[in-house]
Amino acid sequence: MSMIIPHSTKDRRAKKPLRRFLGRLARSTSAVSAVELGLAMPFLMGLSLTGIEVVNLALIHVRLNQLAITVADNASRAKQTQVNGAPQFREYDMNQVFRAAALQGEDLQIPTRGRVIVSSLQVNSQGGQWIAWQRCWGLNSWTSRYGPQGTGATGTSFAGMGYTTTKMTADAGTAIMFVEIAYNYKPFFLGSILPSKVIRKEAALYVRDDRDLTQIYNPSPAQPVASC
Repeated sequence: MSMIIPHSTKDRRAKKPLRRFLGRLARSTSAVSAVELGLAMPFLMGLSLTGIEVVNLALIHVRLNQLAITVADNASRAKQTQVNGAPQFREYDMNQVFRAAALQGEDLQIPTRGRVIVSSLQVNSQGGQWIAWQRCWGLNSWTSRYGPQGTGATGTSFAGMGYTTTKMTADAGTAIMFVEIAYNYKPFFLGSILPSKVIRKEAALYVRDDRDLTQIYNPSPAQPVASC
């Protein structure tokens, strides 16, 4: 004769193996490191990507600063020697300076993501500072912080160039090649989180040796003018 077991007793017996399994699982210490790593992985990935982003941004700042210095240096040296007069600075020389900048910053995509502005800071006829000429390179439309070509042509109201409180000023009879670079920085990894930003760098150098400062010459065959 078979014994009839109440339904509630069967349920309790069926649950015992499950409880024992859960108990063993709770007491188990195997694979704890894997579990902890899985839980920490999102945080570690975010920290790693942020570190890479910070390093990349720092490198961009350094490279743009070096590019501005190089452009100012090249623009201050370039000239065409003349037999019966002071050496001339030509549109050809300016275009060569921009070509050198293109090679130096090729992987930065300066033509599409940046703009290089070269200004000749000189002394006007009243003894004030003025931007005698200005040339630009790059497809973006950023303008100079200090005004376009011709700023300060008369009078002494134009203080000079430079983002600090003490402005840079040229001496009579010479010129300063003042370079501004504006660059549209896009985050390397965190583009969906961090917004793009415009990085600006500046550099300036006095013109080396003598130079005809009256204009940029464009002898035949004429070269394209990189006007702003």
